[in-house]
Amino acid sequence: MPFGDNETIPKTEKISVSYLIERLSERVQVTLNTIIAESDTDQRFVTEAELHRPGLALAGYVKLFTHQRIQVIGNTENRYIHNLSKEEQIEAFRNLTQFKIPVLFLTHGNTLPNYLIEIAKEANIPIYGTPVETTRFMHLVRDFLEDQFALQTMVHGSMVDVYGIGILIAGKSGIGKSEVALDLVERGHRLVADDVVILTKKNNVLMTSATEMNKHFIEIRGLGIIDIMSMFGVRAIRYQKRLEVVLELSLWDESKDIERTGLNRDTVSIMGVEIPMINLPITPGKNITVIAEVIAMNYLLRHYGYDAAEAFQDKVKTHIAEKDHPGAMPKRAIEYFEGDIE
Repeated sequence: MPFGDNETIPKTEKISVSYLIERLSERVQVTLNTIIAESDTDQRFVTEAELHRPGLALAGYVKLFTHQRIQVIGNTENRYIHNLSKEEQIEAFRNLTQFKIPVLFLTHGNTLPNYLIEIAKEANIPIYGTPVETTRFMHLVRDFLEDQFALQTMVHGSMVDVYGIGILIAGKSGIGKSEVALDLVERGHRLVADDVVILTKKNNVLMTSATEMNKHFIEIRGLGIIDIMSMFGVRAIRYQKRLEVVLELSLWDESKDIERTGLNRDTVSIMGVEIPMINLPITPGKNITVIAEVIAMNYLLRHYGYDAAEAFQDKVKTHIAEKDHPGAMPKRAIEYFEGDIE
């Protein structure tokens, strides 16, 4: 198993509201054009990836109010508030502020009366406004939070993008993983990470990336460190890629049974996600790079509904069903050879 000694990355338990606001502006490109009520956002934390719209809490039902989540007031909640009298608005809003809400967002350019904002300030609850439509805002923020709170692990290997298929080349140290990755890059494919690969589980999909230290670098034993981006250009790298196939390199061992037809498909479980795995024994003269390209193309063929192993099996079954005469020669691919004179 190539993943028996993988290193687990501690799961993120919480992120500060200040970090969230900074990243939303820089990375997620969510426009936060208004700081409605300020507080010490470094000391307020988000602990869940889910968001909540506090409609029932505003109406007075708070028994199941998930106050620890980010609260989003959209058009529905805002219009409900503005249809109340001032006294009812204050009462409804205090239903929220009695809890330690990490942060509250007003979407779609909505606003609150000043007396409600003062209540939020007294409760030390930060409020931010954004012109972004509610559904889109929640999708962007939830996607960012799922990434922050996702399970992660580190494995040793080389991750490459071959014809759009993410292949993790695994195997014992010194077996030639980096050399295969370098050869693939030279043939026009793209490097994701070498030596240390970070795997992030997101929506039951494994996304791979390099670390900040080793991105776009490869170590070739006997030669040293190579900067792939400087040598081959930006086309030769990518910072993230979905893991779709594991290619495990191993030394040839005659005592082991090696798959010959491709009908029996092995998988490896990584953080609960089953990934197709191909065990490739290495022998002198075997072109691992070309085989890696064929693995990627074969994966694409299967994805689009054609399986060469099953097609060949069907031809064998058809031939057996025809009951040819015992000892008869197999049929030729063509019945007549035309003249081939040079």
